[in-house]
Amino acid sequence: MSKEKLQPETQVAAVSWQKKDEQYGRIPSEWRLTSLPSPHVTNYITIPRACGLLTNDELSITEEYDAVSLAEAIREKRLGCVQVARAFCKRAAVAHQLTNCLTEIFFDDALKRASELDAHLASGKAPLGPLHGVPVSLKDTFQIRGYDTSIGLAALCFKPATENAVLVDCLLNAGAVLYCKTNVPQTLMALDSHNNVFGRTINPLNTAVTAGGSSGGEGALLAMRGSVLGVGTDIGGSIRIPAMCDGTYGFKPSWERIPCAGKESGALPGASKIGIPISAGPLAHSMRDIELFFRAVLEQQPWTMHPDVVPSPWSSLSPAGRKLRIGVVRRDGVIDPHPPILRILDEVKAKMLKAGIEVVEMDITPLFSQCQSLANALFGVEGGNYMFDILESAAEPLSPWLLTRLKRKKPMELLKVQELHGKREQLRTKFLKIWKDKNGEIDAFICPVAPHPVPPIDRYNGVSYTSSFVLLDYPAGVVPVRMFEKADMKGEMPAREPLGSWDKANRKLWTDFDRSVYMGTPLCVQVVAPRLQEEKLVQVMSAIDDALKAHAHMSAKL
Repeated sequence: MSKEKLQPETQVAAVSWQKKDEQYGRIPSEWRLTSLPSPHVTNYITIPRACGLLTNDELSITEEYDAVSLAEAIREKRLGCVQVARAFCKRAAVAHQLTNCLTEIFFDDALKRASELDAHLASGKAPLGPLHGVPVSLKDTFQIRGYDTSIGLAALCFKPATENAVLVDCLLNAGAVLYCKTNVPQTLMALDSHNNVFGRTINPLNTAVTAGGSSGGEGALLAMRGSVLGVGTDIGGSIRIPAMCDGTYGFKPSWERIPCAGKESGALPGASKIGIPISAGPLAHSMRDIELFFRAVLEQQPWTMHPDVVPSPWSSLSPAGRKLRIGVVRRDGVIDPHPPILRILDEVKAKMLKAGIEVVEMDITPLFSQCQSLANALFGVEGGNYMFDILESAAEPLSPWLLTRLKRKKPMELLKVQELHGKREQLRTKFLKIWKDKNGEIDAFICPVAPHPVPPIDRYNGVSYTSSFVLLDYPAGVVPVRMFEKADMKGEMPAREPLGSWDKANRKLWTDFDRSVYMGTPLCVQVVAPRLQEEKLVQVMSAIDDALKAHAHMSAKL
């Protein structure tokens, strides 16, 4: 039967079957699990170690190193590039079979590349760059020559890219080994990574909760240690939300710092210039890996490859000559945080103070509360028409979560777009004042990533705590703090009327809700710095991370 004669649902199902069959064929038979976990198993983290598919050396490589230490071990020839690439390809294969986190698989190409990198070092040549031999995974949005960039849309399958994204070339020039791309939600405008082609990505920490979106495949793969360094994109929280959900470090830079050219987003070229630009950034297991990513990419001078990138080399900051001054922002004035979210801010504040960091309470709700509605308006400038054109070209239905939330709209009139951008500039100008108080400069501030803990599948609420900093173009990152515990189930929301519809929906995730679903999920904080001050944000996030680890070390001793 020809594809044209199939019913719409059957057409999409046929494409899905072909793509999944292609995936399966790219996983060596000896790397396939003989059985999958029973439904009562809700945490998959220990399965790669227990399944017997990875050798002791492969377990060590994937579990005991971060990207910085892997790069060092390769440079010193204590580990080989092929040895490292094989370990991560195998572990990614196991992670995918458990969580459905991958889209494109190119393990054979990765092993060939790793062999060439080994030969390069063996010949006495210097490493290609800071990432020589380090495996890097990428969100499906990035074009890699010879492979699809379908973003989970049937109409974009089996149309391999003819050129690499600029960031892909930067990573290759820095010596990285690329080996897989990761799953996303349909339209990239959902907070749980499900599409009709590849299906849903599962959170390996707790299968009852979301893995996040839209870089959800990256988050799940990192959580399973199937990647040591991943790359996502963020326009509403799509790096930071999966980082929170899967317990990794995540970093959204200002949009002009890391190249985004050559990615597929379901929009026409130039669309971001009339709406809100997207940013590309890393997800990682350590803060020093976040810095390694920036250093490696910016050494390639990406501003010579695409005009949107500012010519700003990476400059590692020395410790401040004064105490860091870090603010605490508790609420955005749109959605009130749940009790454990406020408690985790208090815990981080106490640990920062103990580490000698100056902490400043900040109330920026009069400005913060204006961001969400303006960001939402700018997301809808084009009306989603090009994305709907793609979907309808393959008669593809919307994912269930999107059915009531997304529809084709008339594009905005030019004067309306102009008005929105005028409001954005006014708001950004007013926000400049928050970075100083009567005692001087504020380096960064912490705030919630979300007003709730990691929620059940398809129950993530508003993104006001993340999308606001895309609107403002502030670099923002996520630092994991600890896991949700039984004591965190205590506390009630304020006894007052909800602030609005978003707040009302958020309360339903706490009041008259089985809070035990949050057990064993990560609690994190978001850290925000002024525009284009990525170095400052890395410095502050690292200081916070050190403070948290110092406290954990002291607690372990006691």
